[in-house]
Amino acid sequence: MTRIAPIIALTLLAGGGLAAQDTTKAAAPAAAPAPAAAPAAAVEVTEAVVAKTVVDRQPQDTGSTFPVDVGQVVCWTKVSGAGGTSLHHVWFHGDTQVGDVELQVGGSPWRTWSRKTVPADWTSAWHVEIRDAAGAVLKRIDFTVGQ
Repeated sequence: MTRIAPIIALTLLAGGGLAAQDTTKAAAPAAAPAPAAAPAAAVEVTEAVVAKTVVDRQPQDTGSTFPVDVGQVVCWTKVSGAGGTSLHHVWFHGDTQVGDVELQVGGSPWRTWSRKTVPADWTSAWHVEIRDAAGAVLKRIDFTVGQ
């Protein structure tokens, strides 16, 4: 019996020591800090015009004044630094927003355009704002229909 007591004591101590080393409940190692995000490329409108149409991806009959019977106008835009994002052409007749066209940009540089139907009785001042994906105005083009 005297020999059993020390064996039991050693067994309990050894078992307790093993339990202290159990790693199944250990906290997960701290994750490495995420790398700093690369600064976003600056989106730049390198060219933008209002025109009557687009042929072979080039604006035709550009201007700042269009006749009452124009029917439609096109905002043609060339951008750099916007690959993989989107732009918006936001159309205004006077101060009233009459259209918002989202345009996907596939690379840099990139040409894109949107069309706006112009009813014959919607004469006077117009403008189109070219906005980035966050809504910041990159460029504004003013034009007139009629008059």
